Amino acid sequence: MPSRQDILNAKILVVDDSPDNIELMEEILREEGYSDVSSTMLPEQVCPLHREHNYDLQMPGLNGFQVMKGLKEIEQGGYLPVLALTAQPSFKIAALEAGARDFISKPFDLLEVHKRIHNMLEVRLLYKELAQYSRAQQELALHDALTGLPNRRLLEDRIETALQHANRNHHKAAVMYLDLDGFKAINDTYGHAYGDEILKMVSQRLLSNSRKEDTVARLGGDEFIVLLADVHSLADAQGPAAKLVEALSEPFFINDLTLQLSTSIGISLYPDDAENVVDLISIADYALYEAKRAGKNRYCANGSAARQAALAVKPSMPVPSPAAAPSPELAQHR
Repeated sequence: MPSRQDILNAKILVVDDSPDNIELMEEILREEGYSDVSSTMLPEQVCPLHREHNYDLQMPGLNGFQVMKGLKEIEQGGYLPVLALTAQPSFKIAALEAGARDFISKPFDLLEVHKRIHNMLEVRLLYKELAQYSRAQQELALHDALTGLPNRRLLEDRIETALQHANRNHHKAAVMYLDLDGFKAINDTYGHAYGDEILKMVSQRLLSNSRKEDTVARLGGDEFIVLLADVHSLADAQGPAAKLVEALSEPFFINDLTLQLSTSIGISLYPDDAENVVDLISIADYALYEAKRAGKNRYCANGSAARQAALAVKPSMPVPSPAAAPSPELAQHR
């Protein structure tokens, strides 16, 4: 629930073609304690001002009705913060039909004015709190709680969008599947708190060594994916992969410890290796295994071999077939 101070700090715009009316309403508001009160005599300024300042309450006189349609378009799905001022009873219904949430009759009854303003602002601020909460919940549903990176759900949507874009523009897209070499030993030796710090630092290095248009996501544990949404050839992915291998081989400094890690990366390319999200991720995952087998701290883009291995495993099967599965030793140290 908004506090009284929240309500008094709300942004209010008074709209009237009479300077006397504006002066009177500003005085009423300021005497009550409202600290952010603006005014205009030009109806055509109302919508631009609202877009810029996102007012919590607007108080137009009769000549302000014409702008309510524009305000309703700006506040689609929200609570239109308009309190109409009118001396003509016949215009009360017109004001409500035009989009006003409430009205104040002239001449003013001060107690009524204060109560109606307070009530409308309370509702407006509650709507804003609910909208912020909804956005926060949506962010949590689509992002990893530890690192703030996109999670698998958002990643798959981004990949699907990238594939559609690449198809339209006759380009390619690359998926780079990353796994940290030796991360389990850090958790076992120093504890999960240190492991979590490593994961956050890895996330920042991945972001700082990727393009703005790329998507860096965390799948879980120490597994990450970087989506390159607009490439022309495999070489356009190999360069960034080498850069990430180098960046993650640099020491990590946590408190008094210096920790050393490396990463292995598997790459798949659309449409060369696969034409859908699930297969692209699977093929990149098997290419990652190839990088592990080859000695770690490297990338692998053996698309044809990885494609044969990955696509041999049907999504409905609970475990990979023996021919496609990684060796027990590799699975243990991944």
